[in-house]
This record gives sequence, C-alpha cells and structure tokens, in this order.
Amino acid sequence: MPWESNGGGGGRNNGGGGPWGQAPGGGGGGPRRPGGNTPNLEDILNRGRDQFRGGVPGGRWAIIGGVLVLAAFWLLNAVYTVPEGEVGVELRFGAPKPELSQAGLHFHLWPIETVERASLAVNQITIGGTNSGDRTSDDDGLMLSGDQNIVDVRFSVFWSVSDPIAYLFNVRDPDAMIRATAESAMREVVGRRPANDVFRDDQAGIEIEVQDITQAVAESYGIGVTISQVSIEGAAPPAEVADAFNEVQRAEQDEDRLQEEARQYANTLLGDARGRAAALREDAAAYANRVVQEATGEAERFNAIYAEYVNAPEVTRKRLFLETMEEVIGQSTKVLVETGAGNQGVIPYLPLPELRPNTSTSTVPSTSTGN
Repeated sequence: MPWESNGGGGGRNNGGGGPWGQAPGGGGGGPRRPGGNTPNLEDILNRGRDQFRGGVPGGRWAIIGGVLVLAAFWLLNAVYTVPEGEVGVELRFGAPKPELSQAGLHFHLWPIETVERASLAVNQITIGGTNSGDRTSDDDGLMLSGDQNIVDVRFSVFWSVSDPIAYLFNVRDPDAMIRATAESAMREVVGRRPANDVFRDDQAGIEIEVQDITQAVAESYGIGVTISQVSIEGAAPPAEVADAFNEVQRAEQDEDRLQEEARQYANTLLGDARGRAAALREDAAAYANRVVQEATGEAERFNAIYAEYVNAPEVTRKRLFLETMEEVIGQSTKVLVETGAGNQGVIPYLPLPELRPNTSTSTVPSTSTGN
C-alpha cells in the first residue's frame, strides 16, 4: 500500500509509529494510547497527580493571602454600626437576643448572628386626602357621621417605637397595622357623633378618643409602639355636596346669631326691670322708714306735751291755742280797719285783690282800738 513504502520502505511495524513512522506526540518513546491520538482517563489522572506533586503555585504565601482575604470579608460582616436615633436587635440562629444595641460600633458572630435595626424617632402617618407617598386615596377620609352625614376627614397619627423586639418580630407590617387601626378607630368615633362635632365643636375630644382606641388595639396585638398624638388636620363635606352644606351652615350661623341677639335684648330688658324694681323697693323702704320715724317722733312729742299738760293743764291749753293760731294766721295778710269818730267819711272800700295778688281775698273787720 502507499504508506507501506513511505519513509524509506519501512515495514508494517515501523517502530511502533504510525503510517508516517512516528507517534503523533513526537518520538516513539511515549506510551501508546489505544485508539490512536485520543488520551484515556488514566493518562489525565496521571498528569494531574504529577502536577500536584510539584506544589501549589506561589507556595505558602498564596495560602496566607487567601486566608487574610477571607478573614477581612468575615470581619466586615461581623462588625456593624447602629446610627444615632436607632437601636439594633441581634439575632442568633434567627432568634432575637434580649439585649439591645445602642448607637455606635458593635460586633457579632456572623453568619450565625445577624442584626435588625429599629428607629426610635417619632413617625407620622397621614390618612385621608390624596397622598401617594402614604398610600392613601380620596376615599380614605370619607366617613359616615352619627347624624347620617358624610364627612371628609384628614388626620395624622404620630407614634414611636417603645419595644423594638415586639415591633420587629410580632407583626409582619406594623406600619400598615397602625394605619388600619387608626382609620378604623376614627370611623368608629365619627360614626357615634354628629357632623358638627367633627367640623368644629369637639375635634379635641375626637382626637383623644381615637388615640386611646388606637393605643389599646396596638397593645392588644403587641406591636410595641406608643401613639403619642392624633391630630385632625381638616374636616369638610364632600365636594359634591359642599355648596348645600355651606348653605345649611350659614343658616345655622344666622340662627345662632339671632338667638344671641335675642338673649342680649332679653338680658337688657331684664336688667332694666330689675334695676327699676330695686329702685322701687329702695324708695318704698325709705318711705316706710320715714313714715315710721315721723310717727315715732309725733308720738314722742305728744307724750312730752301730754306730760306737761298733766302738770299744768290751763297753761298748756293756752300755749297750744296760741301756737296753733300763730301757725295759721302768721301766713295770711291782715288788714285792720278801725272804727270811731275820727274815721267818719271813710269810704268802706279797699282794693283787697290788688293788695293780695298771690293769696285769696279776705277781709278781717276789727273793732279793737289798739295796735
């Protein structure tokens, strides 16, 4: 055949080589591979054993460097920092440890220990109105009041973590739990009260009641939070009935104004009447006191005169007569006309009305002859 004469007429057994007189790997000194050029599994294992006998490339320094890299990676995961205003809760095999890690640098055995952080700052949840960040919608604040009116309430809930372990592990989503509890409590309280209490009359009372209910529910579920305040930021009727509601409010305000004016007018009249009544009572008391005092004085004067009369009846009688006549006649105008021989021819006419312009006319004839 052609390859039998190639290479200088070599025979069929050409030194253990191939058709061209040598093994594919070079000289004919290497081991033969069954099936031609494909290496078998034993050759691969032998070559690998020979390479490992030569040692790891780089020697022991490579091993030390690998160990240092692993140690640095472990240390970075084992050391953690708790920021200011937060606390850390370490977990060992998933179970929380009772000790809390305060703000600062801390160490734990990673990976068998991990850490969860909880913020101690005051958090705010706003319910009602349009606020995509708080996952609220327009319908969250619509509530039915006790007098069958629909009100749109927007309020905020302020809370903080009091038990970090309970907050992190007792409830899957404590923020959503607080939101749902506060909204349910507000609907319950608004449903028991008239709409005017929500709008203006008793917002403070509603806030306190909602806070108490929310705190009680949070404690029953063991959320580990404290509800510090509930604040109603706005309360109004729905936009569809706002005009009609405002008209009703204006009518109620007019009613209150008229009632207040009527009360003021009634108080004015009542005050005047009470003042006049008090004045009449004072005048009556003064008149009664004056009459009593005059009567008492007259009685005392009469008793004094009577005592004198008993001692000297005639003198006392004449004195009383003279004093009485002096009092009566002393205030009248007196005209004395004497009769006698020297007054012959006197015309008996006197212009008495002209002489007494301010008193009644009286003529007193006298027959006395003395002054």
